[in-house]
Amino acid sequence: MTFEQFSLNNNVLEAVKDLNYTEPTPIQTKAIPVLLDEKDLVACAQTGTGKTAAFAIPIINNIHRIVGSGKKRKQIRTVVLSPTRELAIQIAENFDELAKYTQIRTLVLYGGVAQNQQVDALKEGVDVLITTPGRFLDLYKQKHISLDGMHQLVIDEADLMLDMGFLNDVKKIIKLSPTNRHTMLFSATMPLPIRELAEEFISDAVHITLNSAKNTSQLINQKVYMVEKEDKRKLLHYVLQQLDFENMLVFTRTKQGADSVAEFLEKNGYKAAALHGDKSQSMRLKILEDFKNRQTDILIATDVASRGIDIDALPLVINFDIPNIPEIYVHRIGRTGRAGNEGLALSFVGRDEKKYWHDIEKLIRLQVKVVKDNPYPWKEPVTGAKKDYRKGFGNAPKNGSKSRKSDASKKNKKRWY
Repeated sequence: MTFEQFSLNNNVLEAVKDLNYTEPTPIQTKAIPVLLDEKDLVACAQTGTGKTAAFAIPIINNIHRIVGSGKKRKQIRTVVLSPTRELAIQIAENFDELAKYTQIRTLVLYGGVAQNQQVDALKEGVDVLITTPGRFLDLYKQKHISLDGMHQLVIDEADLMLDMGFLNDVKKIIKLSPTNRHTMLFSATMPLPIRELAEEFISDAVHITLNSAKNTSQLINQKVYMVEKEDKRKLLHYVLQQLDFENMLVFTRTKQGADSVAEFLEKNGYKAAALHGDKSQSMRLKILEDFKNRQTDILIATDVASRGIDIDALPLVINFDIPNIPEIYVHRIGRTGRAGNEGLALSFVGRDEKKYWHDIEKLIRLQVKVVKDNPYPWKEPVTGAKKDYRKGFGNAPKNGSKSRKSDASKKNKKRWY
């Protein structure tokens, strides 16, 4: 399959070639024909599979037929909803690259900054609006946004919208948009609220689900360390000393955990930074830029914050904490092994995370290789040692001496078991 077989406009096809896109990815192969025919779509595909281009290419192709030479009045024809500023900027960059030989104008809106420049840009006219839900509703209420000419609505990273509490805002925007809109919903996972959203607002849609777990397991070298929870930071330091890698991503479950790991690494001489939702928008953007520009070697991120990271040659991902949702693991390790590059994913499984790891291996249908050369393995449980059953029953006898309490306790062993 080639992009030429999609019968794209030459202006769009030329931009695709400039980006060195040779063969379409699985999500592009399935989604582009559906969207070129302007059919509604609900797609489940992890980040890093080329899904932004999967909707950007047909959208640009279809709009280009309308705006042509650019003489038509600029009005919002497409709205792309993104959960974070970083993702919105990333999507806008992709649209600009793919539309560079057309007259299509793209604008990105997000909160955390003054709105004056954004309002001025809206007044000049725009074809494609990429926006976070909050800023969109804010400017819409102020009547700076008109949807009279809107035809296409894209809801990107729908599961992250849910995680960040934006689902009600998304529903409001759907209701504000024309009923005859062309709707596209993309999500890395499909939890029940997202399925209900699709059923409520997207009728007669084509559904695409990629077996991303299987694809990822085949492309990425995965290894697992069984390590006690309290030894994870020491194991991380050990692993980094053994591996000759630059630019790696470490996942933690919480914001506090990301800060703690980043502080630990910095104390040990590494260029590390934490990325999570408590950082300001400007700080998060700077941290991402420093990481992409190799000014920071190790980025420690929570799952929500990591959705704005798009680096093709990321060689290593480390799961410092194991996610309790198996699909999140697939999403995490999908950050490496992209664009034809080799990838390595290491996971640190604490004893309390054993069930999570079992669910992950069940999902990916693979028994991941356990690293034996591990200086901090799970400690063997102590067997045959006397248990402190007497806790709460007074002091235990010393030096093997007997007491009435100990004699009585022998007769009442059942109360301890």
